[in-house]
Amino acid sequence: MLELSFGAVKSVLCLGAHCDDIEIGAGATVRTLIAERSSLNVHWVVFSSTGLRAVEARASASDFLGGAAAADVRIMEFSDGYLFAESAAIKRCFEELKDQVTPDLVLTHYRDDRHQDHRLISDLTWNTFRDHLVLEYEVPKFDGDLGQPNWFVPVDDERRAFKVDTILRRFASQSSKAWFTADTFNALMRIRGVECRSRTGYAEAFHARKIVVPR
Repeated sequence: MLELSFGAVKSVLCLGAHCDDIEIGAGATVRTLIAERSSLNVHWVVFSSTGLRAVEARASASDFLGGAAAADVRIMEFSDGYLFAESAAIKRCFEELKDQVTPDLVLTHYRDDRHQDHRLISDLTWNTFRDHLVLEYEVPKFDGDLGQPNWFVPVDDERRAFKVDTILRRFASQSSKAWFTADTFNALMRIRGVECRSRTGYAEAFHARKIVVPR
């Protein structure tokens, strides 16, 4: 299988509808990028939170972004499940981001995710960042909407364990959810690892809809 690298990625914009989305979908990839690039600048934006969830989100972001050359964390307070009702205000947030951030890579939600909040963030990402490499991550849930991703990032055992342990430790408010378990997170990475023949056995996977190869 042909292997491609993230090349000269120096700035990453991570977008999540909810407080644990980025970590679940791309946490190990972010840790890999930070480890491989000492000058990496990460912008981390969460759109929906409450008081307790916001505290959890900031603590988790601090853990995942440890070692980054620069980290800009923004936790907003739009209403979980009602982002469509506040889409005009969220669109304005995206326009502000476009003026403030010029990322080499954007990590966002899967466009065909059945959660309405996730779809909105993905749609606004593509609407706003048209000259950037956009990778769409996946979040497992009841809806059964996992697709067939085409960009895989192998995950070593250390980063796999860090991702799962940190998510479970930092987001204790979600522990009552039946799907919010180590088995769930490890299983998805294991399946994606099989699909890309990862030497470690694990991987995170993304949907890459547009890629331009330099001549």
